[in-house]
Amino acid sequence: MKKVVKFKKLDPDAILPDYAHDGDAGMDLYSIKEEIIEPLSWKLIPTGLACELPENTEGQVRSKSGIALKNGVFVLNSPGTVDENYRGEIGVILYNLNTKEPFLIKKGQKIAQFVINSIEYVETVEIQELSNTDRGQGGFGSTGLSKKC
Repeated sequence: MKKVVKFKKLDPDAILPDYAHDGDAGMDLYSIKEEIIEPLSWKLIPTGLACELPENTEGQVRSKSGIALKNGVFVLNSPGTVDENYRGEIGVILYNLNTKEPFLIKKGQKIAQFVINSIEYVETVEIQELSNTDRGQGGFGSTGLSKKC
């Protein structure tokens, strides 16, 4: 059974998120106004939507791969999180990595993806020692480069 996400239009020009294809993980989010993002700058782009997420879920705002690849524009805090108890407008912080060209966002343009994920809540406990593993404290780059690189 599908979960239901309720959306409220805060602007009459807002477009409800939708899946472009069956099987897509993310719904498209749309801009409600025209904006220009200057090179190496970011801007909060309004969607004109608020939502009511199902219990124990979050909404993740993610970059559109086509915009990122073709224009160097992506969601700055990717993924941005919309908590289940948030009822304000969903905004998308877009960053223009292009050093020379401004990026024009048109009204009604797809600007990001919205993915709904289940959340598992945990209890935190302070301990004195962690269990040992083969990896241990090996962090960034500790497993070496892939032979396919």
